[in-house]
Order: sequence, then structure tokens, then C-alpha cells
Amino acid sequence: MRSRYVQAAAALAMAIVLAVPAAAQQATTGKPLRDPDVIYVPTPQEVVDAMLTMANVTAKDVVYDLGSGDGRIPITAAQKYGARGIGIDINPERIKEAEANLAKANVGDKVKFLNQDLFETDISQATVVTLYLLPSLNVKLMPTLKKLKPGTRIVSHSFDMGSDWPPEKTQDVNGRTIYYWTIK
Repeated sequence: MRSRYVQAAAALAMAIVLAVPAAAQQATTGKPLRDPDVIYVPTPQEVVDAMLTMANVTAKDVVYDLGSGDGRIPITAAQKYGARGIGIDINPERIKEAEANLAKANVGDKVKFLNQDLFETDISQATVVTLYLLPSLNVKLMPTLKKLKPGTRIVSHSFDMGSDWPPEKTQDVNGRTIYYWTIK
């Protein structure tokens, strides 16, 4: 009788472990899902402000920041515009940093950070997507971005999407270029 109880308990424990998403398991181990594609370089606050202004962010928006680093873009979107923000970063250290910044920002009800691979994350709820990735990564993301709802705005710091998808607008922010697209 006792061995059946132990077997049942072991089976239940295994079912729970298998049911926990990989991202949640990763968050407890603190190990990266895989090596990041880029080194972390924060977007200057003046560029963050220009990106959100260019995207015409409002309180109705859901801003996804892919490669969110310290969380400044989703946090600013929530603080200045009342938007909801989702930051995606593969590096658990960046997520810890972003969550610490979020705790100080008083917008925890509007912003969350996910330790996930941006190429595997569902971003279909986005109305605005912000990027500061390398050109090759932007190009790799293009099929996912082009599937977003019509009217979704995309703003990239420093890098475009290549000649196959020219930006609708560009802006210079003290020597840094931002690029803008709208999903048709």
C-alpha cells in the first residue's frame, strides 16, 4: 500500500514539474535559456522618449519591448502614457534589474517582464513593438512582426529591417537614428 502511495506521489510530482513552463523553470535556476544574441547596451532615455512619441503611444496601447534590458521602455510607456508594457529578455540578470527598476517606478500594475526568447514569445497582443537589436535579428523577426494586427507600430533604435522593408519614417535623436513602421 505504501509503495503505491509513493509511486502516486512521484507521478504527481513529475506531472507538476512537466507542467511548469520552461520559462518558469529557468527563472528559478537563474541560468540563461540560451546565450543572448547581443550584448546589453541601454537605450538612452532621450531615445526612449522619442521612440514612444514616434509610435504615438497612448493608454490604450500594449507596448512589447523585445530585448528589454533594464526595462526602461515599458516602464516609461506606463509612467508617461498609461500604456501596459511587456518586456522580453533572454538574460535573467536583465530581468532582475528590470524588476528592481519596476519596483521603484510605481507602475507594477501595468508592466511585467518575461524571461523568454523573443523569437519564441507570443507577441500577438502588441499594439507597439520596440527594438534595439542588430539588423540580422530585425530581419529574422520580420515574419513575426508582419503577422501582427494591422495598425501595430514598430520602432527600432539604430537599425532598420533591410531593403525589403523600408521604414515609413526615421528620426535623428542626437546622432542616433530611430526607424518606424506600421503593420498594414
